[in-house]
Amino acid sequence: MGHLYSFCILTILTLVGSSVKVQYHGDQVLKITPQTSNHVEFLQDICNQLHLDLWKPDITAAILPGKEVHVHVPFSLLQNVKESFLQNNISYEVMIPDVQKVIQHQTMAAPENQKRSLNNFDYTKYHPMHEIYDWMTQIREEYDDIVTLHHLGTTYEQRPIFYFKIGWPSDQKKKIIWMDCGIHAREWISVAFCQWFIREILENQHSNPVLNKALRNIDFYIVPVLNIDGFIYSWTTDRLWRKSRSSHKNGTCYGVDLNRNFDAQWCSIGASENCSTLTYCGTGPNSEPESAAVADLVGSLKSEILCFLTIHSYSQLILLPYGYTKDPSKNHDEMLTVAEKAAAKLQQRHGTTYQVGSSAHILYSSSGSSRDWAADLGINFVYTFELRDNGTYGFELPENQIKPTCEETTDAVLTIVDYLNEKYFNSANSLLSTNLWINLCLPFIIAIYY
Repeated sequence: MGHLYSFCILTILTLVGSSVKVQYHGDQVLKITPQTSNHVEFLQDICNQLHLDLWKPDITAAILPGKEVHVHVPFSLLQNVKESFLQNNISYEVMIPDVQKVIQHQTMAAPENQKRSLNNFDYTKYHPMHEIYDWMTQIREEYDDIVTLHHLGTTYEQRPIFYFKIGWPSDQKKKIIWMDCGIHAREWISVAFCQWFIREILENQHSNPVLNKALRNIDFYIVPVLNIDGFIYSWTTDRLWRKSRSSHKNGTCYGVDLNRNFDAQWCSIGASENCSTLTYCGTGPNSEPESAAVADLVGSLKSEILCFLTIHSYSQLILLPYGYTKDPSKNHDEMLTVAEKAAAKLQQRHGTTYQVGSSAHILYSSSGSSRDWAADLGINFVYTFELRDNGTYGFELPENQIKPTCEETTDAVLTIVDYLNEKYFNSANSLLSTNLWINLCLPFIIAIYY
């Protein structure tokens, strides 16, 4: 691991030294709610023709009458786009008046030679990848009685992807809860949550009754950052980069939407075969090393995994399978009930409301997601969390919202964990107690009878 880590840091230093950051001065994010089919058609056409960055939804096919659309418009196109809207009787609001100003309010990376110790690591800040690699090593060393760090795979740009295995040692085979973060590069709050949740487990493993019980029977497998190449690129070069960084068409376009690359009706709906688009699905199912690494490990462990969680932003949703069909999953009603309990618990913390349901019903249709792929594997509880916010800041959620976002999301996730505790382990304990009672009492009963 030491050689991989050193190589990774050298690579990051090279990238930082050679990158010129994309600037978004004067760019705006507009909110539009199309009222008619003509409005929808016009929005789809202008987004496709001008290659505008759709934030919500992320595909033009999902633009529908009465549904909010959030679109990032470059300053150079802004006046013409606004005039076109007015000429077509489409009203709009300015959600973000200057995208670059919002970006500048977010933290900047610390110097490469400045290391943060675990004692002063700030979980209310966004951290670049070199700091996260350091943090991973320190977590592994500080909590070696409960934590092991494992190599999941290697990115397109040859960086190591790691996951934590967190759980109390046991002679028995344990079940697994999977969690991955940072599949989309610009969704920094996702990565921040994974770090926060890992700390939550480690610092409260004995005091929190839900964690205390879960860790007896369950190991948490947590990937803090899956799309490492894209995440680094979002820090060094383009804050709004979404995809991976694989090269296509002889280097004329880059990256794959890793959440369109899994073998779940791959590229059949809500994804693009055009490599220049944000939703490019790749050259085939699991064509990307990042998604292939997840598929290999999760596929080999599928019978042990109780729950598969993938963390994203934004929109404040808890999504169930499926995106590629409106047919319900095999245990849709149970998953929905659990998700509704999680959303209710989340709301109790800071009043944040989340919508719950399958992606095809409450968001839009899409194929190739890791969520749907995991459900097709037979994993019984599969959820995508879309964290804050609803568009005020979008992908540039300010650091002052990291703490409340992570607190409420932790409450929601622990609600799911608590349900799994009760469903899978209370009955076993009750059966054990019953058998023990029978074994103890049976001789006494026989003696009385005879």
